[in-house]
Amino acid sequence: MIRSGATGPAYSEEGEEPEIDCSVLTPVLNEERYIEETIAAMQRQRFSGRLEFLFADGGSEDRTREILERRAREDPRIRIFDNPGRSVSSGLNVALKHARGRWVARMDAHTVYPPDYVELGVTRLQQGGTRWVSGPQVPAGHNPVSRAVALALGSPLGRGGSRKWGTDGPRERAEYELDAGVFCGVFERAAVLAYGGWDERWPRNSDSEMAGRFLARGERLVCVPAMAAQYAPRDSLSGLWRQYRDYGRYRVKTARAHPHTLRRSHLLAPALVLEALAALALPGAAGRLARTGLCAYAGVTVLAGVRAWPRADRAGDALLVPVALAVMHFAFGVGALLGAAEHGIPVEALLSAIGVDALGRAAEGAADPVFAPSLR
Repeated sequence: MIRSGATGPAYSEEGEEPEIDCSVLTPVLNEERYIEETIAAMQRQRFSGRLEFLFADGGSEDRTREILERRAREDPRIRIFDNPGRSVSSGLNVALKHARGRWVARMDAHTVYPPDYVELGVTRLQQGGTRWVSGPQVPAGHNPVSRAVALALGSPLGRGGSRKWGTDGPRERAEYELDAGVFCGVFERAAVLAYGGWDERWPRNSDSEMAGRFLARGERLVCVPAMAAQYAPRDSLSGLWRQYRDYGRYRVKTARAHPHTLRRSHLLAPALVLEALAALALPGAAGRLARTGLCAYAGVTVLAGVRAWPRADRAGDALLVPVALAVMHFAFGVGALLGAAEHGIPVEALLSAIGVDALGRAAEGAADPVFAPSLR
């Protein structure tokens, strides 16, 4: 057997396929702006084994495919596949189907991962006690809107109780456990296959849906602070609205399938939307009370912007924080209400969120089988 260096593929003398230790799975769709930086970050991975980088393209209409094909000619570890389903979940399954490594790392095309991301993830998996290891999601903006979103996500109002955005401790602090709010991760391929892969009925929130399946079987989802990766938030308010509206829609669908995944904080945004409707529609004291509540909410978002000022690179970024927060909250709330209308009210999840666990736990076994046609 002839082997190359630790970061390159190993080929047999007979021309067999390379021996792979970890496969990196990345769905892409119109990622021209970020794909070069993403590939470069992947190629900088300091991993003691051998890597392959699998990209599932959902039919990009910009230069994404051209860039990938050029980089594949330069680096034989890069492999490109078509993703007819066009969603993140179908793309992950396409890549998983072709993965050859014992380990798989799920990476996004608009995120830059630290050079030891794979190494840290695989090492932690080998220590046992978990089958899902990830790092914090660290927002890093590049224009006024995305920088404002990053600042908003640095506040409790933006995080919404999710620990996937990290904690205020140093990078070297001890690992901690996550709920269904997760960001990417490193797994043993056999474990992901055993759980059925990513469910393609979830074009959004598919990681949380799969996390719901892991948690239902008593798995621990471990977050390692040293694996923190830089994520690029949406760079327009319209894009931010669409993103969080879809998050709300599919969060409800996830709660229907896995009642234990709903946090109390998920209820605040739809309550805010209902309060706004009450302020517009209700007469008399009830309407005044609702309007008072909205004024208090506006004051809290302004205070969040003031507190974000010391962290802002530009003063205008902090001024946009209340706007970004309002878009995130109202979009999620509208999406959650649309999701309830589309998929039904997640009664068991609501009961579980307020502490009535028995009904929520009883409903978990009724979840449908995983729908993953791209994996077959």
